[in-house]
Amino acid sequence: MNATRTQSQAWKHSFAIALLLLLTSLLTPARDSRPTAREVIAEIQSHVGVPWHADTVDTFKAGNPDTRVTGIAVTMMATMDVLQRAAAQGLNLVITHEPTFYAHLDTPEGLDQSDPVWAEKRAFIEKHGLVVWRFHDHWHERTPDGIEAGVVKQLQWEKFQSPDNQFLFHLPNTTLRSLAAYVAEHLQSPVVRVVGDPQMSVRVVALSPGAAGFEHEMQALTRKDVDVLLVGETREWETVEYAADAVTQGKHKALVVIGHVPSEQPGMEECTAWLKTFVKSVPIEFIPAKQPFWTPAGAKD
Repeated sequence: MNATRTQSQAWKHSFAIALLLLLTSLLTPARDSRPTAREVIAEIQSHVGVPWHADTVDTFKAGNPDTRVTGIAVTMMATMDVLQRAAAQGLNLVITHEPTFYAHLDTPEGLDQSDPVWAEKRAFIEKHGLVVWRFHDHWHERTPDGIEAGVVKQLQWEKFQSPDNQFLFHLPNTTLRSLAAYVAEHLQSPVVRVVGDPQMSVRVVALSPGAAGFEHEMQALTRKDVDVLLVGETREWETVEYAADAVTQGKHKALVVIGHVPSEQPGMEECTAWLKTFVKSVPIEFIPAKQPFWTPAGAKD
């Protein structure tokens, strides 16, 4: 009888402990296993393959870096439209290649945070719990350049790329008109602008995505073997004027201005694919920035 009573008491004791553990587990909030934005960026830094610089624009631009990430939106430029689409898809970490607030350091001269456009953009980011981080310098520093790699793939020019210079391409003979049309189609830029004779024969092309500046662009365009320079954007009183003067002088030179966004956008789509190889804990989506320009001929009512 005593043995039976002892066994019953032991069973009741074990049941009480099990019940207590169950209640404790139910009442204790589950630990959020999703990474913070800061942790995702640390993972990017460890995988990028180049030394991380202290002096860089690749920093957080808005939001709390300790926010848990529900999803990642990768984009060429964190425009208002891109931010709205990211928020609608539940992607709260926005990785952008270009500035969010209208200047290289995201502190535009002549504007302050009371400016209505700037203020509304920042308020939207805060309201929707977004975190914006820029990925520019170190993505360009990879070998090959991360932006360049995506653009070359989009143009299908891998087999034409010089083994000694990733920005130089030896194409089958074509005309300047045909080259410009091909670039416009493959980089989805309906507002490509061209300086030069449309019937000029083209064999060697230099590519300078984005806005590298006059000195860099001249190093490419003035090469004896280069017929055409493709740029994202450039000042019209610098490279454009130089190219126009060269054409007037009868030199075998031309310039194709693609537009900044389409000239680098494929590189951030490439970045999206790269991120998916090691960031597995949250969804990652590429959200393309829209080409901001239109022409009267291409406008729709």
